[in-house]
This record gives sequence, structure tokens and C-alpha cells, in this order.
Amino acid sequence: MKKPLTYLLWAARLAAAIILLQTLYFKFGAEAESVYIFSKLGIEPWGRIGSGVVELIASILILVPRTSWIGAGIGLSVMGGAILSHLTVLGIDVLGDGGYLFFLAVIVAVSCGIILALTRQQWVPVVSRLLSPIFGKKTVRANY
Repeated sequence: MKKPLTYLLWAARLAAAIILLQTLYFKFGAEAESVYIFSKLGIEPWGRIGSGVVELIASILILVPRTSWIGAGIGLSVMGGAILSHLTVLGIDVLGDGGYLFFLAVIVAVSCGIILALTRQQWVPVVSRLLSPIFGKKTVRANY
């Protein structure tokens, strides 16, 4: 991988992991904003604690180069749920935060997308092998 892409990959990894790790304090500490969000979604406290555990696992996997694509997939899934929750139930502005939490979710989602795009050489063959029994023996090339 070329040096600028390596820097971009590490910037995306760090951005996603730092934001995911930073929010754990609020989730595990049962901060008022976090409790409000998950109460409004109807999944307090287990949804708050469960999402915190999943985000912790994702952030650790993101920081390890060999598993960053797995963490990015998990992170993108979790942030997809967060963004969807903001757009359908919570609203962009939660308790007067000016859309800050929504903005952080978008940053993590974009960072995870960048990680997945730049590590496709790692994950496309794995996914192709897993899906080949379902869709036939054709495999997808990772070098497109």
C-alpha cells in the first residue's frame, strides 16, 4: 500500500477507535444523556451496556491491523443503527447537543467505510469463501 493510503488508513483507524472508546465513559457510567437516549429507544439499560461492549470490541479490533476490517464492519453496523435511530426516533439534536452525537456517529461510520475500502484485500476473499456455498463457486476478486 502506498504511503499516503497507509496514513489515511491509520487516521481512519484512530478516529474511529478514539471516538468509540471516548463514548464508553458515558455508556458505562450511566450518564444522563446516554440513559435518556436508550430509554427513548426502549432498551435501557441492556441496550446501553450491550452497545458499549460491542463498541469496545470493535475499537480494539480496529486498532489491530490484521483485524481492523472486522472491527470496521462491526463499527459500521453499530453506527448505522445509531444514525438510523437519530433519523427516526431521537432526532439529530439530542438534549440540545446541536447534533454533536449524530456528527460523531457519521464520522465513525465514514472512518469505518474508509477502513473497509482500504483493507478490501483482506476481507473480500474471506467473504467470498463464506458466500460461495450459497451463491456458487464463483469468487469475487479483491483487486478491482
